[in-house]
Amino acid sequence: MRVAITGSTGLIGSALVQALRWGGDDVLRLVRHEPRGTDERQILPDQRRIAGPGLADVDAVVNLAGTAIAGGRWTEDHKRSILESRIAVTETLVAALPADGRCQRFVSGSAIGYYGPTGDHAVDESAPAGHGFLAGVVVAWEEAASAAPVPTAFARTGHVMTPRGGYIGPLLLAFKLGLGGQVRDGRHWVSWISLDDEIAALRWLLASEETGPFNLTAPHPVTNARWTRAMGAALHRPTVLPFPVPVATALYGKEFVEQVVLSSQWVLPNRLEESGFEFGDTQIEPALARLLRS
Repeated sequence: MRVAITGSTGLIGSALVQALRWGGDDVLRLVRHEPRGTDERQILPDQRRIAGPGLADVDAVVNLAGTAIAGGRWTEDHKRSILESRIAVTETLVAALPADGRCQRFVSGSAIGYYGPTGDHAVDESAPAGHGFLAGVVVAWEEAASAAPVPTAFARTGHVMTPRGGYIGPLLLAFKLGLGGQVRDGRHWVSWISLDDEIAALRWLLASEETGPFNLTAPHPVTNARWTRAMGAALHRPTVLPFPVPVATALYGKEFVEQVVLSSQWVLPNRLEESGFEFGDTQIEPALARLLRS
């Protein structure tokens, strides 16, 4: 299978490229710069255009491009970039997908931010959209992707666990130094997924014919307090110091802290499990122990 991927240099994208190639698939990386090899093709979102032959020679597309949510303080300019970067790339891909062409599969990136804060209530893919900036971004992102004329799945990804980045990366050094700790009372829910399962789920969706939203989260979300204890146990470090919420607020702003750091999201991957997908990492303690072993 020949797969075109946007966001191929990001945390998830780079791992997906590697996994697909190891599995024998041909990967075409859609990049903004001038192509540096035969495996690259230029995409120009501002012009809503992909260099020839567009997507006419691929079997599937995976859309993972977008400005990082935690890439800086949530100024109005940064928030606009978070939204517009996703919409522009998605609309460009959709416009390049003919209904009767070779490509008949579109897996578009999404996020569990769609649901907003869920508190102590579990939600699955049948739940409505939540409120707040992130929920609005995801709703608009999925609406743009839903215009695709080919079977489309939305990969609503949770907090990705890997020492290379994601949820763990920015906190890893503090935990290694014994300075990591839970956020406030630690009662808010963290819906997580290992990077290995994230990639396996994306490949599963590529091979599937099912459409609509899929939650890419492990079947057993945890509280922040449990996640913190699991981190400490995996690294053999104490976790008694509280997370410095005022420092995070000063760096990223109150809105970011409320919607990302403190938001409680209890999200279940019902559709993935019903489709037959099997998670490799289902419990946070053995998952973190394995991921952080080296």
